[in-house]
Amino acid sequence: MSSSPGIKPREKVDMMYISIETAIAVASVLGNVLVVLVVCMNRTLQNTTFCFIVSLAVADIAVGVLVIPLAIIISQGFNTQFYTCLLLSCLLLIITQCSILSLLAIAIDRYLRVKIPTRYSTIVTQRRANVAVCLCWTLSFLTGLVPMLGWNNHESQKNLSISSEIICQFTVVMRMDYMVYFNFFGWVVAPLTIMIALYAEVFWLIRRQLNRRAKATADGERYYRKELKLAKSLALVVFLFALCWLPIHIMNCINFFCKNCEVPKYVMYVGIFMSHVNSALNPMVYAFKIKQFRVRLIQITRRFLLCKPADPTPCPTTTHALSEKMAVNL
Repeated sequence: MSSSPGIKPREKVDMMYISIETAIAVASVLGNVLVVLVVCMNRTLQNTTFCFIVSLAVADIAVGVLVIPLAIIISQGFNTQFYTCLLLSCLLLIITQCSILSLLAIAIDRYLRVKIPTRYSTIVTQRRANVAVCLCWTLSFLTGLVPMLGWNNHESQKNLSISSEIICQFTVVMRMDYMVYFNFFGWVVAPLTIMIALYAEVFWLIRRQLNRRAKATADGERYYRKELKLAKSLALVVFLFALCWLPIHIMNCINFFCKNCEVPKYVMYVGIFMSHVNSALNPMVYAFKIKQFRVRLIQITRRFLLCKPADPTPCPTTTHALSEKMAVNL
């Protein structure tokens, strides 16, 4: 089939890019809103770990509501003032940074849970978890807004006054040394390395306990097997984050370190797609890998989307006791 008259190949690429981004945004928002609803409506999931998971879900909702629309706007190169474009670009970084800091908080939480199980509940309280979430968001804003303080491309454009307009593009306003050295090496590679080390230690500690002390009691073995299953699910979330985000950062490194190299536009689009689609993947991991989450998700879907009553809970007289026991073991 021949190309439609009047539509240039680049315009077709842009239209396809916008269509895919819109689909990813819708999936991210719907999936992560369900994550928040599931946690809010299930007392057994209202613990410190899922407090950080909700923080990650909120960041992923922001990707669908804010980041993807801004990325589409910036990709089209509209005219605006330099610092307006820079602020929009910084918002993209803030949400990304909050995602990785939330993942780091989850990894630390799981490590403490298997390293000091008897003292965990007294050290990692709900109040401290809430403070940690606020700290994640605060650090995200501080690190994401660093370019607004001067680490940007304004100086490289000698003839640009404050009121002058530019074609707003990410690479026009953002310096690549900030993206590579500060954002990538400092706030992506370093946290990912720490998370990999923490989860490796978590798996080693759980395996050791299962092979030794845990076998002495059935409760101990059940506890560590649940911890192992949940740790595998959350480690998968970290793996998917790295898989989806590393390509775009590697492209930035290529553009920065190899001045004569040029990454094709469609390859850059693929990298952007992968970074954004990560926000839509996390709810699927929870649904397929965490049984309690999956059961509650099915109940919510039946009740609100299919207009069917939720399945009755067996043994209603012991619901509260069972919920408390499951919350302790999770």
